[in-house]
Formats: sequence, C-alpha cells, structure tokens
Amino acid sequence: MAIFNELLVLLKSFLIITITINNLLFPRPYTAAILHNSSNGTSEEAEALLKWKDSLDNPTQSLIFSWKLHGPNNGSPCEWVGINCDHELGSVLGINLTRCNLKGTLQHLSFSSFPNLLTFVLSDNLLYGSIPSSISNLTKLNHLDLSGNHLSGNFPSEIGLLKSLNFLHVDVNNLSGSLPHEIGMLGSLKVFVGDASGLSGSIPTSIGNLSSLTTLLLQNGKFSGSIPFEIGQLKSLTKLSFFNNSLTGSIPASIGNLSSLTIINFFENQLSGPIPHEIGQLKSLAELNLGINHLSGTIPASIGLLSKLTNLTLGENNIVGSIPGEIGRLKALTVLNLYGNQLTGTIPKSIGNMSSLTVLSLAFNKIRGSIPRELEQLKSLTNLYLQHTHLTGLFPAFIANLSKLTEFGLNKNEISGTIPHELGQLISLEHLALAENHLSGSIPASIGNLTSVTYFSVFTNNLVGSIPPEMNNLTHMKNFSVGGNILSGYFPENICIGGQLMWFEASDSYFKGSIPKSMKNCSTLIAVSLDGNQLTGDISKDFGIYPNLEMMVLSNNMFVGELTGNWGQCPKLSMLIISNNKISGPIPPELGKASQLHWLDLSSNRLEGKIPMELGQLKLLFRLQLHNNTLTDNIPEEIGMLSDLQELNLATNKLGGPIPIHLEQCFKLLHLNLQNNRLSGTIPFQIGKLRSLEDLDLSQNSLVGELPLELKNLQVLETLNISHNKLSGSIPWSFSEMRSLISVDVSYNELEGPLPNINAFINAPATSLQKNKGLCGGKNSSLLKPCSTPKVKSNRVTISVIVSIAGTLTLLFIIAGVLFIFRKKERENNKETREPEIEPLFAAWGHDGKKVHDDIVEATENFDSKYCIGVGGYGSVYKALLSTGQVVAVKKFHESGGVASHKAFEYEANVLTKVRHRNIIKLYGFCSHTRHSFLVYEFMEGGSLANILSDDVKAKELEWTIRVNVVKGLANAISYMHHECTPPVIHRDISSKNVLMDSEYEAHISDFGSARTFDPETSNWSSFAGTFGYSAPELAYTMEVNEKCDVYSFGVVALEVIMGKHPGDLISSLSESSSSSLSSSRADQILLKDILDERLSPPRNQVSDQVVSIAELIFACLNPSPQSRPTMKQLSQKLSTSKSSLSEPLPMITMKQLLDLPTYTS
Repeated sequence: MAIFNELLVLLKSFLIITITINNLLFPRPYTAAILHNSSNGTSEEAEALLKWKDSLDNPTQSLIFSWKLHGPNNGSPCEWVGINCDHELGSVLGINLTRCNLKGTLQHLSFSSFPNLLTFVLSDNLLYGSIPSSISNLTKLNHLDLSGNHLSGNFPSEIGLLKSLNFLHVDVNNLSGSLPHEIGMLGSLKVFVGDASGLSGSIPTSIGNLSSLTTLLLQNGKFSGSIPFEIGQLKSLTKLSFFNNSLTGSIPASIGNLSSLTIINFFENQLSGPIPHEIGQLKSLAELNLGINHLSGTIPASIGLLSKLTNLTLGENNIVGSIPGEIGRLKALTVLNLYGNQLTGTIPKSIGNMSSLTVLSLAFNKIRGSIPRELEQLKSLTNLYLQHTHLTGLFPAFIANLSKLTEFGLNKNEISGTIPHELGQLISLEHLALAENHLSGSIPASIGNLTSVTYFSVFTNNLVGSIPPEMNNLTHMKNFSVGGNILSGYFPENICIGGQLMWFEASDSYFKGSIPKSMKNCSTLIAVSLDGNQLTGDISKDFGIYPNLEMMVLSNNMFVGELTGNWGQCPKLSMLIISNNKISGPIPPELGKASQLHWLDLSSNRLEGKIPMELGQLKLLFRLQLHNNTLTDNIPEEIGMLSDLQELNLATNKLGGPIPIHLEQCFKLLHLNLQNNRLSGTIPFQIGKLRSLEDLDLSQNSLVGELPLELKNLQVLETLNISHNKLSGSIPWSFSEMRSLISVDVSYNELEGPLPNINAFINAPATSLQKNKGLCGGKNSSLLKPCSTPKVKSNRVTISVIVSIAGTLTLLFIIAGVLFIFRKKERENNKETREPEIEPLFAAWGHDGKKVHDDIVEATENFDSKYCIGVGGYGSVYKALLSTGQVVAVKKFHESGGVASHKAFEYEANVLTKVRHRNIIKLYGFCSHTRHSFLVYEFMEGGSLANILSDDVKAKELEWTIRVNVVKGLANAISYMHHECTPPVIHRDISSKNVLMDSEYEAHISDFGSARTFDPETSNWSSFAGTFGYSAPELAYTMEVNEKCDVYSFGVVALEVIMGKHPGDLISSLSESSSSSLSSSRADQILLKDILDERLSPPRNQVSDQVVSIAELIFACLNPSPQSRPTMKQLSQKLSTSKSSLSEPLPMITMKQLLDLPTYTS
C-alpha cells in the first residue's frame, strides 16, 4: 500500500511537469482553451453590448465603433473601449463611457446580462428617452452616473432595489415627475447628485432613511414644498445644497443634528420664517448660504459659535434687527453678505475682529450711524459694499489703509466731508462708487494714481472744481459718472483711450469745451448722458459710429453743426435726445435705419427742411419730439406707421398742409401737439379714433370747418386746445360726454352756439372762450350771453318705452327708463354725413318693450339658478345670451325684498340713467313688472375684482401696470360722480365685489342700489349702507353721509389692489400708530414692499413710482378724520401725474413715512 501511494505521488509529479513543459513549448492551444472555458459569461455580455451599440443613432460616429464580435480576443469585450472585466470571474465589472458621443436610448440594453456590474457611467453624452425600470437588475451596482444627457420621463422607483448603490448621479437631464419615495431604500447611498435634472415636486420624507449619505445636491431644480424634518436624521451628511429651487416653509430645526455638515446652500428659494438658532450646533460648518429667500426674524447670536465658518450669505431676505456682536467671533470668515435685508442699528465694532474677511456686504439695509474705525483692521478686505443704507458722518479716511481693496461701494448714504487725498493709495482699487451722498470739496488729484479703476461714480454730491488732469491716467475706465455736482472745466481727454468706456454720465453740471477726442472712435459706448452743461463743438465731427450705443443724451448744451447719417448706423440706439442746442440743417433720412429707436427728441434746435418719411420705419418709437424748429412742408403720412407712438410733438415749426388722416393708426397716442404751425384744412374726423389720447393741441394754425362729431369718442381726453384757428359752426352737444376733460381753449375762432354741458366748458376761464362768433351759456356771463332758447337741439335721443299688454291675467309691463341711447349721424346744418355707427343694444327689437322682456325671460329660462352669476343684498345677477347674439347681465331684484328692494331698484335705475363714464357699469335698460323688476347691464367678462384677487392664477395676470390703471379708473369714476354730476352722487358701497372687470381688465363700478344724491349745503342723513371692512369708521357713530365716505372706501379697495388681499389687519394695526408710540415704531419697521402682493414680481422703474404715488394717496384716504381726507378730484388729478412726494425708492419706504405725509384739508 505504501508503494502504491509513492507511485501515485510520482505520477502526479510527472503529470505536473509534463503540463508545464507543454505549456512552455505549445502555449497557444492551451491558452485558447482556457479562454474558451472562461468566456461563457462575457460572450452573453458582449452580445448585449453589441446589440445596444447597433440600436444607437450614431454607432459609427461614437468611440465604441471599435467594439466587434470577432477579433484577436475571440469576442471578449474586456479589451473594448470603456469596458472593465474581472478575468477570474470572466465577467464585466464596469462600463465607463463618459464623453463618447453616444446618441440614443437605453431601451435596448439588457441589464440582466450584467450580473456582476459594479460601475455604470454614461455621463456627458447625448442619450435620450427614459431610464428603463429594468436597470434594477444591476443588483451589485455601486456607482451609477447618467448625468449630462437628455434623459426624460419619470425617475424609476425600481432604482430603490439597488441596495449596494453608493453613488447616484442624474444631474443635468430632462427628467420629469417627482423623486420617488423608494429613494429612501438606498441604505448604502453616500452621494446623490440631482442638479438640474428636471425633477420636481416635494423632497420625499423617506430621504431621512439614507443613513450613509454624505452628499446631497439637488441644485438648479424644480423642487417645491418644504424641507422635510426627517433630513435631520442624516448624521453622516457633510454637503447639503438645494440651491435655486422653489422650496417653501421654514428651515427645520432638526438641521442642527447634522454635526458633520460643512456646507449648507439653500440660496434662491422661497423659504420663510426665522433662521433656527440650532444652526449654531453645526461646529464643522464652513459655508452657510441662505440668500434670496423670504427669511424673517433676526440673525441668531448662535451663529457666532460656528468657528470654522468661511462664508455666511444671508442677502436678499426680510431679516430684521441689528447685526449681533457675536458675529465678530467668526475669525475664519472670508465672506459676510447681509445685503438687501431690513437690518437696523449700527455696524458692530466686533466686525473688526474678522481678520480673514475678504468680502463685506451690508448694502441695502437700514443701518445707521457712522462707519466704525475698527474696519481698518480688516487688512484682507477686497470688497466693501455699504451702499443704500443710512450711514452718516464724515468720509472714513482710514479706508485708505485697506490696501487690498478692489471694490468700494458707499453710494446712496448721507456721508459728508471731502474725499480724502489718501484714497489714492488704494492702487488695487477697480470699483469706486460714492454717488448720492453729501460730499463736498474737489476730486483729489491722487485719484489719478488708481490706474486699475474701471468704475468711478460720484454723481449727485456737492463736489466743486474741475476734474483733475491726473485722471487722464485712468485708461481702463468703463463707467465714469460725475453728473449732478458743481463741477466745471473740461473732460479728461483720455477717458476712452483704453477703448473700454461703456457708461459716461456728466449731466446737470458746468462742464464746457468739446467732447474728448478719444470718444469719437469709442466703439464700446453703451450710454452717454451729458445734458445740462455748456458743451460746444460740431456734432457732425465730434461723434462717430457706435455699434453698442443704446442711449445718447446731449440736450441743453451749445452744440452746433448738422446731424449726420452716422446715427442711423448705431443698430442698438434706443434713445437719442439732442434738444435745446444749436443744431441746424435737415434731419438725415438715414435716421430711419436706427430700428431700435424708442425716443427721438431733436426739439428746440435750428433744424429745417422736411420731416423725412423714413422716420416711419422706426416701428418701436413711442416718443417723437421735433418741436421748436423751422421744419417745413407737410407732415409725412408715414408717421401713421408708428403704431407704438405715445407722444408726437411737432409744435412751433412751419409745417403746412392738412393734418394727415393716417394718424388714426397711432392708436396708442397719448399726447398730440401740432400747435403753432401753418396747418390748413379741416380737423380730420379720424382723430376721434385715437381713444387713448389725453392731450390734444391744434392751436395757432389755419384750420377751418366744423369740429368733427367723432371727437366725442376721446373719452380720456383731459386737455383740448384748438384756439387761434378759423373753426366755425357750433361745438357738438355730444362733447358733453367727454367727462374726462379738465381744460379747454377754443378762443379766437368763429364758433357759435351753446357750450357743452360739462365743467371743462361751463367753468372755462374767459380767456379760453373769447373772440368767437357767438358762443353762449357757461358761467362767464360777463363774456358770453345766455343762450336764446332753453331747449337746445340735441345729438342724442332718449326713448322711454311704456308697453301695455292686455291678457287674461292683465299682464302690465312698464318699461321705464333708458332702453337705448343712440346718436344722430347728421350735423345740425345738414352737413356731410358720416358712416353710420353700429346700432346700440335693443335697437334690433324695434324698441318693443314686451319683446325685450320676453327675450330676457327666455334667455334665462325664467331666471333659472343655473344662469345666476352673483347674489347681492337686493337681487341676483344672471348672465343672458339674447336673440341678438349679445350677452348681457340682468340684475333681478328679490320679489320678497319689500320696500327696501323696490327703493334699491328705483335708486339704481335713477342714478344709472343719468351718469355716463367709461369706468361706471353701462345700463342698457330696466323693466318694472308686477312679478319682477330687473336692470339690464353691459356684461363684464372679467368678473369682480374680489374674485380675481382671490384666484392665484387670475391675480398673476393682473400685473402692476393693470393694477395701477384699475386704481386710476376707479378714482376717475368716483371723481366724476362727486364733482361732475349735478347733484353729486355718493355710491356708499364701494368695495372690491362691486368693481367689475371687462375682458381688457378695465374696472367698472357697479351696484348703485345704495347710491344717493348729495346736497353739500344741507345735512344728509341716512340709514347705514355699505360693506363692513370698506365703510368709513365715522359711520359707526353718525348717520350723516358725505362724499368722504366714498373716499375712505376707495382707499380700502386701492390698498386691496396693491396688497392682493383685503387689508383689514393692516388697517387695524396701523390705526393704532396715532395713539401708541410702540405702534408707531412698528409702523417704522414695516416696509411698503413687504405689503405688496407677493404673487407678482416687485414693480420696477416708472411703475414702481406709480405704486408709491398710489400708496401715498391710499393712506391719505384712510385718515380717521373725514375732513383730512382728499377729495376724489384731488386724488384723480394727483394720480394723473404719478409723482411721489417721497424721494426714497420703493424698497426703502416704510409705513410710517406714508402715515406721516401731510394731510389734505377740505
């Protein structure tokens, strides 16, 4: 047995030696056999990869073109581009095809063929389509990266089955839907990056189950909802960023549990509430970025515990209170950004301890006091922004010791004193903004040492002297703003020698001489404003062609020469203002090539020749001012092509010929001034089509003929001057409908007959009516004789129809009131006829009262509730589609309403048959019947203002320009009722429910059931009427009604318009401010911008000024004392100018400033 065992050992040794020798001598057959035995797994994987490759849109153009089934490796994919294998297992472990130009889908990739795959990376390709749910077959996968593609569809919930996954990247794709709850099943996940993936919805609470997660980045996405409280369970998390999403709610206090966090970035969301003090527990935190949210409350002092913090950004929130002194403990901090909050108090001296600070931004706050000298210790500081606060004191000379400073913003403060000479030591300075302060003295010559400066702004100060010649050293200048001072002398010649100047502003100063020569070829220029100086030179020689120029303002100087065609070669020019100079010669036709021009003002020069017809090519022009020149010939018809034109002023020239009828196409025109020319012919009736016209001046011409009836269509016209012409005939009685007219001048014509029955004519001064043929009427009895007949021939016929229908039930119909109002189309003296107007409503019935009644009853199916669109105290409103095809609103008064309902019907019918205004609901007719009474109105498609403001979607459509017009329209309508109706009409129930909107969002006052006429000479006592929350407070203790009750209600509605909700709480809190200093202090902390409707973006530019003007008037209306409220006429006139009494921009205005404005007396 022992011998047998020895022989067996020898045999095994022999076989081993034999195999070894054979392998050495004949390696290839044996190697091939081994490969064949190990390729069972890889062959299936190879086939799956090749099948997927063939399904791609560009298999021959990508880097995987080399993948082949037959080759030196006999089909093994292990040597293919992007494939990694385990040779022992004989299986693919990794697929990494980053930036391989792959275009196609993943639908034809058999994931089940890769049982051992650990890494699957397809980032930065052109893949599209959805992520297949079969990806869950990659059960051993620990790294999945599909970022940088065009993948779409939902995020598959099956990914939650990849239990071994450590890294998940789906960023930069076009995915849709929300992040599935199953994401919380990835217990091994360490890194999840979903930036710009397209995913939306809320962040699932299951994310709190990812206990191994160290990095969570969901930036630049569409995520909404709140940050889940469960996020505080991610104890391993080091990086957390939800930058640029739409997250709401507060920051969960549980975030204080994440002790390993180094980065929190919630920048640009809609988070609200206070910053949780628990954030002070994050001792490892290096970056905290909560900027651009709606955070409130104070800065927690616990932030001072974050000793490793390097970046603290809280800018553009609603944070209040003072900056805590504890912030000075952040010795490692390099960036402190508190920009754009409501911070008060002073700058804490402890900030001087932050020796590593490079960026400090406290701009756009309410910080007061002086700049603490301790800031001198911030030797590493490169950027210091203190603009738009309320800082006072002398200019801090120690700033010159911050040698690394590159940007310094101090504009819009109350800093006084001189600019220190030492500022010239800051040789690294690039940006110096000192505008809008109280600085005096001269600009120090040492500024010339700042050769790196690109931005220099000192406008609107009290600086004197000249610009030092040393500033010629500043050859990299991009922005040079020195206007609004008392500076004189000459501009630096080298201002654009470096070819970088973009903004040059030096208006309203005392500069003289010519334009710097370096400006002629300064192709980088964007905006130039040099108006209001004593500049000279030839405009045709000193200026060149500027490809980037958008604005050129040179008015009120002494330039000479002629305009050249070069201005037409400035393709971006939108504003060219060269008024009040000595420019001569013709207007170059090439100017018509400046296709982006919005505003052209060449007025008050010595221009001559024709107005070039090429100006008609300026399709974007909204303001054309050529007045006070010596232009001749006719007004070109092409001006009518300027459909966006809002102002046309050609006054005081030598223009002749007729007024072009093509002006009717300028339907947006607000101001038309053709006075003091040589225009002849008649006033074209087409002028009546300019429905937006507010000012019309045709005076001092040679116009003849009668006034066209169509001018009555100018329902918003405020001033009309047709004096010093040869106009004849009578003033059409239909002009009585032009209720918006404030000022008229018809003097020095040949007009005769009665004045229209509106205040603008009746109360016109004698000088505006004199020197006519035979005008009569009005209040100027010393100038005009009384009209000879009490009844004046009218251009208006009012028909009251009473129809009696007898039947078995003796049905009595009384159609009382105005069923329709139509106009005669012939002139008084049978002059030429006009094209007939469309017949008004009800004319189709031939004024048959019974048919009117029957049609309304049929249209509403006998007032079926399904047609009801509103219910009020006295009646219900129905929508009716009549047989004529017109839609009307029918207000049917409650049959059980008794005397009150009947009186409301009478009051409303009585008032609405007498008033006519574009912002008051139009009454078509009314019916009084034994069974029911109803009024027929114009139908308002937009519904009530209250309903619009309560609907988030509709409220967003009511943008700021529309809201401003709503307030103006209501003010004009109520002013008309109070001051132009005789006797005056008091509505008594102005509320947002009684303001109806048409399809173009124009407001109309409705529901006159509580309205009363008013005699200012007597006491007017009445029972209470109105809507709680809108009624004036004095109605709680007096029954006397006057027009100031409507003023108060208007103020509430106007405040509701800008707030987007009923302002009851605000009015209650602010009403206490008059009796409590504490409340007054509270009013000082409430900013106007914070009460505006947050569903809209904040108003900007001119609209912002209009909103401020409205806000000022609102709080005057809400004065508890009726005598201190303005009249509606004062409000209407004030709103027409939209000029604010406050100098601060909207974001800085407080409620207290509005409450403290001077009151009105009446």
